[in-house]
Amino acid sequence: MNLDKEQLRKALVSLSVERTLLKIGKPVYDKVVKQLSREYDCYLPDCYEHPEYLNKVLKKIFGNSYIPIVEAIKNEL
Repeated sequence: MNLDKEQLRKALVSLSVERTLLKIGKPVYDKVVKQLSREYDCYLPDCYEHPEYLNKVLKKIFGNSYIPIVEAIKNEL
């Protein structure tokens, strides 16, 4: 399997976001993924190219409490 650097980064970012959300709880993960799909017709890997989608969904779901989640994702990376 020959992955270029961009594909590898996309996979790592996606896994980091997924892992962070699952640490919070499966219902949280499911809600974020569902909202991304509903509002932007995308899934977690798409957030690599469009981080604003994830940011807006987290803000919508968690309000100001989204900041620690973003920090946790950064730490996971």
